[in-house]
Amino acid sequence: MKPHYTNSQFTIHKITCGPYDNNAYVVICNRTNESLLIDTPAEPSVLVAIASTTQVKYIAITHNHMDHLLGFEEVTKAFQAKVAIGESDSSELSVAPDLFLEDGKEIRVGDLSVRAIHTPGHTKGSTCLLLNGHLFTGDTLFPGGPGKTKAPDNLREIIESITSRLFILGDDVSFYPGHGDDGLLGTARKEYEIYSSKTHPDDLFGDVEWLKS
Repeated sequence: MKPHYTNSQFTIHKITCGPYDNNAYVVICNRTNESLLIDTPAEPSVLVAIASTTQVKYIAITHNHMDHLLGFEEVTKAFQAKVAIGESDSSELSVAPDLFLEDGKEIRVGDLSVRAIHTPGHTKGSTCLLLNGHLFTGDTLFPGGPGKTKAPDNLREIIESITSRLFILGDDVSFYPGHGDDGLLGTARKEYEIYSSKTHPDDLFGDVEWLKS
């Protein structure tokens, strides 16, 4: 399978899995062939096949919603790897995680250092993962808007997470969400500025789009 992205240091494979069109990712250190898997959706056979050509060190879960976990048991049984997730989301896992993705925690994968960024809003434990200008956002941020929220307080929380913890990373950072296409933080920030210039009802939540809501 052709890599989704590659440079001299690392390679990213993006695999769309299952009935909910989830994106899972394999991030590989080119020198050591050690890897990090991000999320475990249903029907993960291609994910497992690609990862099997590497030395899987960690399996990171961006958040605990069912569609990101339907392949969890199959993937974790295939590899002797440490499982990581945000502590607030850990109760939904079928096994106890090996470590919590605390804000600022770094995971070492060969020569690579992947930093966890806690971004609550979609879920309490939602976590993004940053690697050298490449950001894996789970369901926190998509091209066009934030992830779906269940209440107005959650929408305010996810917007705070995005604006204070993600937009500060720089406009040239590419991001890779849990569903759909990639995005660029600079584009998302400009679209958010249009959103924030408008008045919105206090009870707004759910599916919000920067340019339409």
